[in-house]
Amino acid sequence: MVFRSPLELFSASRLLLPHFTDGSALLPRSRSPEDPPAACPPLALPGLCFSAAQVASVCETLEETGDIERLARFLWSLPVATGACDSISEQEPVQRARAVVAYHTGSFRELYHILETHRFTRASHGKLQAMWLEAHYREAEKLRGRPLGPVDKYRVRKKFPLPRTIWDGEQKTHCFKERTRGLLREWYLQDPYPNPGKKRELAHATGLTPTQVGNWFKNRRQRDRAAAAKNRLQHHGMGPDRALTGVECSPNSSAERGDRETLLSVTDSDSDFDV
Repeated sequence: MVFRSPLELFSASRLLLPHFTDGSALLPRSRSPEDPPAACPPLALPGLCFSAAQVASVCETLEETGDIERLARFLWSLPVATGACDSISEQEPVQRARAVVAYHTGSFRELYHILETHRFTRASHGKLQAMWLEAHYREAEKLRGRPLGPVDKYRVRKKFPLPRTIWDGEQKTHCFKERTRGLLREWYLQDPYPNPGKKRELAHATGLTPTQVGNWFKNRRQRDRAAAAKNRLQHHGMGPDRALTGVECSPNSSAERGDRETLLSVTDSDSDFDV
């Protein structure tokens, strides 16, 4: 039987796959040497002829519906013969589906191998990049035994940069692309305090969320205020190092020193996240 459309193939898979695994283990497991040899590969049914393009369409449909269990069973049912396997593996939706299953089952080593050894088109980059970073975040959290903060995540991204197979090559600086940073800077020079409408407009232009835009403007204003305070200290002949040592004392020296330390600490802590 040859299916005339991916929809017919998907309908058949919905009928066949639910009966494929009726036990509690819904996701595939690796075979051990003690397991008896299988009589035939899963879904190697006579008369069913799935083309590579149809398999890719089914993978895309199951991925879009978010049915990870059925997607995993469908991938496990694919032929393992060299010729057929190679033909199917050339389909990007199949490799992306395998990456999705590996991510959701916690098989991060398999996920990294798939992402590093197969080149994906730009349309798939966003989702695959998110899985790459989130998998590394989870491994770091498990190793440290605590949730990661912004600085921890920044260090993880620096330690495990995106592979070129899921990265379009455009230079990124602290999560935001240089093109996005340039656009944000242009708007900031025009209006450092954008209203909600302008934030939404800028978010649409950059592909960010209004919250991300608002946070960027807030951090940039903090850095500018800190830089201005530092310049005022230097203009009055008091360098920041001298000011923080408290050599020149006044009745309000402790409060002033506390304010200067706060301003300088904001500048230092935010410098790594200048987006």
